Amino acid sequence: MFYDDTIVAIATANGIGSISIIRLSGAKALEIASKISQKNSLKPRFATLSYLYNNQNEPIDEGILIYFKAPYSFTGEDIVEFQLHGGIAISNIILEECLNLGARMANAGEFSKRAFLNGKIDLSKAEAISKIIEAKSSDAVRLLARQLKGELKDFVEDIREDLLFMLAYTEVSIDYAEEDLPTDIFEKIEEKIKKIEEKLQNTLDASKRREGMIEGFKLAIIGKPNVGKSSLLNKLLNYDRAIISDIAGTTRDTIEESVKIGTHIVKIVDTAGIREDTSDVIEKIGIEKSIQTIEDADIIVALFDNSNEISKEDENILDILKDLDKNVIKVLNKSDLENSFDKSKLDNFIEISAKNSINILLEKIEKILDENSFGDELTLVSKRQISSVENTLYNIKQANTPLYSGELEFFAHFITEALHEISNITRPYENDEMLDVMFGEFCLGK
Repeated sequence: MFYDDTIVAIATANGIGSISIIRLSGAKALEIASKISQKNSLKPRFATLSYLYNNQNEPIDEGILIYFKAPYSFTGEDIVEFQLHGGIAISNIILEECLNLGARMANAGEFSKRAFLNGKIDLSKAEAISKIIEAKSSDAVRLLARQLKGELKDFVEDIREDLLFMLAYTEVSIDYAEEDLPTDIFEKIEEKIKKIEEKLQNTLDASKRREGMIEGFKLAIIGKPNVGKSSLLNKLLNYDRAIISDIAGTTRDTIEESVKIGTHIVKIVDTAGIREDTSDVIEKIGIEKSIQTIEDADIIVALFDNSNEISKEDENILDILKDLDKNVIKVLNKSDLENSFDKSKLDNFIEISAKNSINILLEKIEKILDENSFGDELTLVSKRQISSVENTLYNIKQANTPLYSGELEFFAHFITEALHEISNITRPYENDEMLDVMFGEFCLGK
């Protein structure tokens, strides 16, 4: 698909820098670039040093032009990139010249959209490009680079191939019952369904464990009032972000900040102290938000006060932690003070003094993050991808019952739905693909 119009945009971030890049894509890209550079021709994929001129024939800058001839470009169209001296003024002048010569401003994401529509990238790669630009950690970059290389595309194509195999044989069994079909065909279909179910479930599990790699893992600090949650937050951030006071309920709302631990970006949430006997309406709302934060967090740091006896609030927090299928770190704070807390009530806990050193806690957090970040399993990087895989898995499971009962029309329906769902990740499924398998492999319809 090629467009009549030519789009232009500044490809580098706003601000002052050594280089600014402007990208032109479309039918008139070469013509516009030739007029600005006053070059009769530009050799594809060669860097051409040239003066650049405005419509008054006045020199604007000296820069490098690189011409990518269609279809060998990112968008699949003719592309010319101007590499200019950095600066807002120069970039805007060249941009204005391109617009005066017939280009139009590109919409957000339009270069990638054209690349997708022209078959240069699939949806998974387009999504990876978008997210790698926003990546905040080296973990996220490594993960997204795997998608750029085509790991997710290969995963989807393998599943599509198996689903097409099932659907094609099922349609043949329904429409061409008189044809000789392999006697073990339905055993093979059962094996493929089990394999797909396992692959999809493993991918979902790994993706949910690593959900925080892109936006940042979420760590919630919980505990009753005055156990040192705000002191711990300030220590983690290395500056006084939260107000510290001996008055219970000082922190009445959740406070969220980001910090780097090892190679990981972590969103740390200091919650309101959890207690039952407050009459303050605002504090009650804060406590409710604390409970919700616990549900949303990847890691929970539960603080207890070494200098005080265990209280009803402490016991309530321990009860909350029992039912959580999450990474929980129990921390006995204020270890520099005389012990009054019954340590037998805690298991697998660490002791710190938030006023002094928290290195042992940082090491524990980093270890958990490392375990959740690294591995060979494929990881989905967006809610859209996760939703597609969940829906695919649902339809695959639904297909089992009609397969075993011999209701092949219903089986085919669920497999078709699964095909549509998994294909949403990369490229839409078209019915002709199944027909190609049917008539190509079975030589039917002759």
